[in-house]
Amino acid sequence: MTAAAPTDADLLAAHASGDPHAFTELVRRHRDRMWAVALRTLRDPEEASDALQEAFISAFRAAANFRAESQVTTWLHRIVVNACLDRIRRRQARPTVPLPETGVQEPATPRDSMADRETRLVIKDALAQLPEEQRLPIVLVDVEGYSVSETARMLGIAEGTVKSRCARGRAKLAKVLGHLRNPDAPAGVPTSESKRERGRPGAQREREGR
Repeated sequence: MTAAAPTDADLLAAHASGDPHAFTELVRRHRDRMWAVALRTLRDPEEASDALQEAFISAFRAAANFRAESQVTTWLHRIVVNACLDRIRRRQARPTVPLPETGVQEPATPRDSMADRETRLVIKDALAQLPEEQRLPIVLVDVEGYSVSETARMLGIAEGTVKSRCARGRAKLAKVLGHLRNPDAPAGVPTSESKRERGRPGAQREREGR
């Protein structure tokens, strides 16, 4: 009878107890998902790679402090998010020009259709247009599936702040991605809502700044 595979918590405990292979297995299981969070947050593959490396080093050293009050994946996400936020703060203090993405290899993903890949690229570009304070809650809540309360704990902000930032970010994404809900219309084509808005009395004067 085949023994059941160890859980994430088992692997973390084994690592803390000195198992030299346990943490490597934990990284193998979750590296792709953690990479996706870092890349969506930082928008720069080199920065994301550095943040991920820093996060796993921190997790390696802090494993003994894990108290199983949350899932291991939530704990790892929190460490990755904190590493990303640290790099954002450093980048804001010392602005740099991001390096091009060519030559940086992301973890392998299963092959899919061209349409799915194009859709993901469109969504990635749309996320990149959001301010960092809105993009990170959107990534955690809408992409990664964490609850508002979990996201608030990861980011160290109030739940109401998570909700408001998500709402503002979703409103901006809806404008950019509206054509995905109406495939016959090219990107940027006004929706029926925007047409109604333009027809509202005084709307033209508002757009012209009068």
